[in-house]
Amino acid sequence: MSLDSFTQSVDEAVSGFFEPIASWLVEIVFYSVPVGGTDLQLIVVWLVVAGLVFTGWFGFVQLRKFRLAIDVVRGKYDEKGSAGEVNHFQALTAAVSGTVGLGNIAGVALAVSIGGPGATFWMILCGLLGMATKFVEVTLGVKYREVHADGTVSGGPMHYLPKGLAERFGSNGKKLGKVLAVLASFMILFFGLFGGNLFQVNQSYAQLVSVTGGESGLMGSSTGALSFGVLIAAIVGIVLLGGIRSIASVTSRLVPAMAGIYIAACLVVILVHVTAVPAAIATIIEGAFNPEGVAGGVLGALIIGFKRAAFSNEAGLGSAPIAHAAVKTKHPASEGLVALLEPFIDTVVICTMTALTIVVANPASWGEARANGSVAGVTITSDAFATLMPWFPYILTVAVLLFAISTVLTWGYYGLKAWTYLFGRSRTSELVYKVLYTVLAVAGSLLTLQTLIDMADAVLFMLAVINIIGLYLLAPVVKRELNSFLAYVRKRDGGLLTDDDTEREGVNSSV
Repeated sequence: MSLDSFTQSVDEAVSGFFEPIASWLVEIVFYSVPVGGTDLQLIVVWLVVAGLVFTGWFGFVQLRKFRLAIDVVRGKYDEKGSAGEVNHFQALTAAVSGTVGLGNIAGVALAVSIGGPGATFWMILCGLLGMATKFVEVTLGVKYREVHADGTVSGGPMHYLPKGLAERFGSNGKKLGKVLAVLASFMILFFGLFGGNLFQVNQSYAQLVSVTGGESGLMGSSTGALSFGVLIAAIVGIVLLGGIRSIASVTSRLVPAMAGIYIAACLVVILVHVTAVPAAIATIIEGAFNPEGVAGGVLGALIIGFKRAAFSNEAGLGSAPIAHAAVKTKHPASEGLVALLEPFIDTVVICTMTALTIVVANPASWGEARANGSVAGVTITSDAFATLMPWFPYILTVAVLLFAISTVLTWGYYGLKAWTYLFGRSRTSELVYKVLYTVLAVAGSLLTLQTLIDMADAVLFMLAVINIIGLYLLAPVVKRELNSFLAYVRKRDGGLLTDDDTEREGVNSSV
């Protein structure tokens, strides 16, 4: 049996077994109701409402404290002797690498095709709201993290849900928190293995094949697929063995590199079409409120924009707190402020750059997709660049590979933390996970396993339901932590403290 026929038979067997489960799960998690001529997924409403609530609860913290967040990332308020493994900048890039990816390239193209240019406006708004949600969940991730004897750190919803609920509601809260923590761990692990790993490798390989001659080209054979999978797996395995320090070291270089390459390309297209930019911005704003919009008028544009932003920045899903929890700090809210920059970078900056590039370049494929209602993603973005730079698909391939590798690395770390919560932190346990994750990276270039990927998406967004309930219940804790950090900042700015001072009122036992 050839490798191609073997992988096809595996795909068919897996799909045949899991497809009924996946269909049932997707139907529940992404349940839609008809609104204004389009379908509104209730899970998106759940995420957006959380952003609205936390924006109001914390007094527009994402706007008022944006400058302070930049100062924290720069290290202005670092404290010597803080527990943790990475600095604020490394924690931010590690988390951003898990969200910035194909959704920023293909997802945005999909949004402006189905929802029209106006979807961009609502994407930006959803990103701004998500900044508040991200602030809350990451503050809790650091507040209730667990610092191990060897100096490594574990955090995320599997830690702050049981600890936080027990602290606020006693034994009943502890019992509920334990159940929620196990469910959260399973959901993160499942998505990490199939969505954050297999899917990323599969899509990056597909892009590589497309620029090397297609199925008959250099990389189109099963040998090429296997070689690519082994190469990615080797990179992932080596970095993953080094833990969050190694991952943060790589992502702190990869994320700026991939973002720089992509944004620079966007700027080239935008600057060449600079005279069209005012009209493009006007089109985006008009389209956001135009009742004649593509997908059900203003509601259609709004829903599509919110959906793509929520799927892209993952605010409220509970994944990012795992990476941020490893930061060196004594003030949980300091990293919460850093984290609010994540949806800004992911959605407000990179997604907007993609949308603006498509609108000003106006590739023929975009017009065709809007006219006939077809679904198109990365090809529209690639065509937008190709209107000016016919060679750009090769650069886009490099960006996609960087996006994919950084995402696989970050979700490898997320999955490891979920795995060790469920099965223990022994060397054997961790090795089993790392081998499994690495093998799946190889399979990513050979298999599609689309049914499992669909299930992984559904499972990850189920986590948002559990996580956001916990965020509502623990929001008063976040308020206290924010006030504590702001008091510390005032003392530092007033010259009453230096980075050598280690005393802090109300330090929790976990840091």
